Amino acid sequence: MFKLGLMGCGVVANYGHIPSIINSSKFELVAIYEPVVSRKEELQKKHNVQVFSDVEPFFQSGIDAVVITSPAPFHYQNVRDAARYGKHVLCEKPLAMDDKEAAEMITIMQEAGLMLFTAFDYRFSPISQKIKTIVENKSIGEVRSLRLSYIWNNHGKYVNHDQVPLQVNLRRANRMIEGGPMVDCGVHQIDLARWWLNSDVQLQHSEGAWVDDYEAPDHMYLHMTHANEVHTMLEISYSYCFTAKEPVSHFIYELIGTDGIIRYDRESRLFEMRNSTGTTRFPFTREKNFHGMYDAFALSLETGQTGDMPTGLDGLIATRIARRATNELIQKHAHLQKNE
Repeated sequence: MFKLGLMGCGVVANYGHIPSIINSSKFELVAIYEPVVSRKEELQKKHNVQVFSDVEPFFQSGIDAVVITSPAPFHYQNVRDAARYGKHVLCEKPLAMDDKEAAEMITIMQEAGLMLFTAFDYRFSPISQKIKTIVENKSIGEVRSLRLSYIWNNHGKYVNHDQVPLQVNLRRANRMIEGGPMVDCGVHQIDLARWWLNSDVQLQHSEGAWVDDYEAPDHMYLHMTHANEVHTMLEISYSYCFTAKEPVSHFIYELIGTDGIIRYDRESRLFEMRNSTGTTRFPFTREKNFHGMYDAFALSLETGQTGDMPTGLDGLIATRIARRATNELIQKHAHLQKNE
């Protein structure tokens, strides 16, 4: 059994990472690093583990590897510390704030002989795994186009619409400040497109809209041309129904091939393939799978092999594409405003 340490303990750690670690026969959560001293007692009671506010005792607590779920601006230093103490890393997305940071993180871990993985848990959903198999088996012929859509409100602009005065939802606000929806969640879809097609992105173009008042656009369209000439269109939003009292959201995968299509629609609870032999409907599940990711993580720790785990390089590439798309729109938007 591998002993894990968790760096940072926020929303995603509590609903995704910690339950998966606790329910795994391969892992034991033995330590949490939380630099906010006032949270130590709360976390110790909640998770019944040692909680440290200093890096050195945390890394010397007997852990075999670390899971980094701290806010994105802290990932760089967290990985540097892990490398210094000789620990393998599973790091939440986005891997880093920019290319330079990500490249340094990858190099540091490689030089230390350690593995660095990015927590793209969408890869491990039965939906994504099935799509991967269908594409590889050419059951819809040669894939020519992907349409990936995730438009929602990131839990809304406000915490509670009935509260007076209205309180801003900091989870959404902080993600917008850190780069917006493409950098925060779009990296999952970028990674899936590369992984399903086994083909890197050679060209990209983006368009976007500003519904809310942030530097980054809150609704974006990203068009990518892969090396195998397949086209991916990704739409993502954090402003779709973001002030509505009764919001709706849409999460869709569509893969179009020379002999059929694959359709996944969360709202309709639909997952099917339509090709020349007929229509095949598959069991519906959600698109995240932390448990599956931790199974793959354990296998990598056991074998020393990457396997299906998304690497640090996968994290760098997805974030590079997302930030480039976002920054191009920010610059274009600033230029237009300047000339108005």
